[in-house]
Amino acid sequence: MDKGPLSGVRVIDLTSMISGPVATMMLADQGADVIKVEALSGDLVRGAGPNRSGITSTFISSNRSKRSIALDLKKPAGARVLKDLLRGADVFVQNFRPGTIERMGFDETTVRELSSNIIYVSISGFGERGPYAHQRVYDPVVQALCGLAAIQADGESGRPKMVRTIIPDKTTAVTAAQAITAALFARERSGEGQHVKLAMLDTMVAYLWPEGMAGLTLVGKEVKAARAQLAPDLIFATQDGYITAGAVADKEWQGLCRALGRLGWIDDPRFLTINDRAMNVTERLSLTAKVLATNTSAYWLAQLDEQGVPCAPVLSREEVLTHEQVQANQLIEISEHPIAGTIRQPRPAAIFDKTPAFIRRPAPGLGEHSRELLAELQYGEKQIQALIDTGVLGET
Repeated sequence: MDKGPLSGVRVIDLTSMISGPVATMMLADQGADVIKVEALSGDLVRGAGPNRSGITSTFISSNRSKRSIALDLKKPAGARVLKDLLRGADVFVQNFRPGTIERMGFDETTVRELSSNIIYVSISGFGERGPYAHQRVYDPVVQALCGLAAIQADGESGRPKMVRTIIPDKTTAVTAAQAITAALFARERSGEGQHVKLAMLDTMVAYLWPEGMAGLTLVGKEVKAARAQLAPDLIFATQDGYITAGAVADKEWQGLCRALGRLGWIDDPRFLTINDRAMNVTERLSLTAKVLATNTSAYWLAQLDEQGVPCAPVLSREEVLTHEQVQANQLIEISEHPIAGTIRQPRPAAIFDKTPAFIRRPAPGLGEHSRELLAELQYGEKQIQALIDTGVLGET
């Protein structure tokens, strides 16, 4: 098997749901040996959503390329197995609520005694202190608290709205994966591990800031963000569907005016500069929408592309699969999963020309690799069977 950029890195993954598992899945696709440690009941996501033969599509898409061991960590024998797995490990990741991992007996000090230069990663909803630190957290809670729901507010009523995908969870996953690789790089230089702490709330406020919260950057000159946020969005109805088109630079705006046959807009004082167009965004987009409604999507996309205006059709989820650009990128892969049968997934987004990332193995069954992993730790067959018989170790 080709070696990925993280080949040789061992990750002990105690995370569940989405933010942690997707982060470690990215590391696994890039070659890390990610060992998913689950309770005997399994990650909750194993039972959430569309499933086939007892494994869900969400679990498949969040835990591929990993190995799974099922352990009862409340029993001393289960805790000993985890300690054996941690010896020599490079990364330890957990996303329990603050204080839980300490009660389990796997605080940073304990783990570092087993692997002194380990990267110890704690992912939480709100951080370790403050009035929300103790709360359970799901994606919509963070969307509400970070300002994202307000940014998505309905243009007419002003009612806040949720984004219909779990952006805080997945953005935290990407941020965590980047932070882990940065910590591994720092360890290569210093020889020292460190504790990486990451809160979903912190991730999302930072994520939103460049434009969603940009009006609050200049202290003493704060700008009300709601005006722009409540403007019409960049979805335009045509005679036979929907498209999007964006013109930010002067050259792009002039191209849009030519494509729409509205040359008078080029010298219109409302739209002369980027700032003018931002201040008059509602009027600008409303006028644009009226013109685009007069012809088909294909007609307008051809006109806009010819004038160098960024544009695209608004695709359904099914249409994404067959779009010529998605196919040109060879993005979607179809494979056989040993439990779920034929499945469809996107390949890893980042392409490495010398150390490729790819889907290295299907998402594992619960405890699928329990015996394999303990055999690697030099446990004998009788020892392994005894752990199974006493309810410490689970296997598929």
